[in-house]
Amino acid sequence: MPDGQRTIDLHSHSLASDGQYPAAEVASLAAAAGVGVWALCDHDTVAALPDGAAAATRLGMRFVPGIELSCFVGPDDRKEIHLLGHFLDPGHPRLKMFEDMLAAERRVRMEKIVRLLEARGVKIRVEDIDKVSGGKTIGRPHVARALVEAGAVATVKEAFERWLGEGKPAYVQRYRLLARDAVKLVRDAGGTVTIAHPGVSRLDRMEITQLREAGVDGIEVRHVDHNPSLREKFLRLAEELHMVPTAGSDYHGPAVSPDRHFGDVSMDEEDLARLEARRP
Repeated sequence: MPDGQRTIDLHSHSLASDGQYPAAEVASLAAAAGVGVWALCDHDTVAALPDGAAAATRLGMRFVPGIELSCFVGPDDRKEIHLLGHFLDPGHPRLKMFEDMLAAERRVRMEKIVRLLEARGVKIRVEDIDKVSGGKTIGRPHVARALVEAGAVATVKEAFERWLGEGKPAYVQRYRLLARDAVKLVRDAGGTVTIAHPGVSRLDRMEITQLREAGVDGIEVRHVDHNPSLREKFLRLAEELHMVPTAGSDYHGPAVSPDRHFGDVSMDEEDLARLEARRP
């Protein structure tokens, strides 16, 4: 990165989804690490974006409002991936309707998980899950943390491996948002769409091409979980498919993802401008 260029981080999370800290505290941590352009992309919710924007302004950072959507792609729409929305309007009515619908669906899902755990002698309550959640978007990571606090497991990882992962005793299928519908949701709200951590999701060229044809604008090339060879692979794909390469730490906080830190990755100012220019 050229001397004097701002660190640009387009992927982080707050307590509103599965992060450890409230949005204002995440902003402070980003600023302390030298981040100049910061995006908050909570899972399936925009609830913390106003607090994030206000904190970023106080700290002198440019704020990029975002969201991370879990959705499905592939020939039979069975592969779960994550898409990042950036530069969107948090107050757009379609986003509000989607968030409200998903929050209701997630609560029903959590109740089913609690019943499955109870049937196997593991007793936690939905109220215990709410306690570790900072917002209305509750999910399996919050169940995992509640299980840790209850002493049922030692770590979040163990909770998924024993109980909550796909095929495990307390797994309940989530709402299936198709990738093409996720793209439309973000673009209708004025945002751009980027594939999050394609290496982690094990996306191949055919799937990335399918997403490009569906209107996806960029690829998160520089992710903390991508080794140099993966970064080179996805950078070449981005160039070939005329997609914008982006960067994100995917920061959640040390209690959730101890190996992810602000300042570990960044991207070029020119690519940020290219991505923003693709707003509908």
